[in-house]
Amino acid sequence: MTGGPGPGAGRRAAAAAGGDRPFPRECCEGLGGLEYGQVDVTAMAWLFGYVDVTDSTFIAAVLSIAFNPLFWNVVARWEHKTRALSRVFGSPRVACYCLGAVILMLNCVRSHCFTEAMKSQPKLEGLDCHWAYYSGLAILAVGTLFVISSFLALGFTGTFLGDYFGILMEAKVTSFPFSVLDNPMYWGSTAVYLGWSLMHASPAGLLLTAVVAISYTIAMLYEGPFTEEIYRQKQKGAKNK
Repeated sequence: MTGGPGPGAGRRAAAAAGGDRPFPRECCEGLGGLEYGQVDVTAMAWLFGYVDVTDSTFIAAVLSIAFNPLFWNVVARWEHKTRALSRVFGSPRVACYCLGAVILMLNCVRSHCFTEAMKSQPKLEGLDCHWAYYSGLAILAVGTLFVISSFLALGFTGTFLGDYFGILMEAKVTSFPFSVLDNPMYWGSTAVYLGWSLMHASPAGLLLTAVVAISYTIAMLYEGPFTEEIYRQKQKGAKNK
């Protein structure tokens, strides 16, 4: 279970070739405009009562979850500013492939840490039943569908920050899953972790899934405007020709 191949790339699909939809600025537009500030914190406090947040495996999982989007955003912006990776690897496309491979490996590490954190913490008796297991399996399947279909719609470079390397998409992607959900890669990955947690009846997993959702939300807030500006510059350059 890898929890998705890489950064959610719905923003670049919307921005490509002057997409007519602005990037989602609300914290959770992909979840029906839900704002974290409106969520009842009772459930979160309840989860904390079942989870040892000082456990080393839990801390490792939190750090790996937070590190991944920070890493790919910092590296991608550095590449966009300096073109250093493109020079080192000889071409933007090869550099993008290498960054994508690193992101995939980091996601595997994150998923391993996530699973180990669940194993080290007790199960929640109320979720240790067939209905919770199969509900989790269904959610995991839906999340996997969103992640894989997003990847197929965008391609490797469209998924793994190719626009930061100057590999821009020519047209807005409107096919499934972008026709039904903004940022389907991110939300699909979050759903995978949620389903995985339910299948293991793990309150630690549910809490870590919330950390995944928050880290992706922050990533979207930073990536969206920056990617939008890349395509705005592309359009300006095309008009000046």
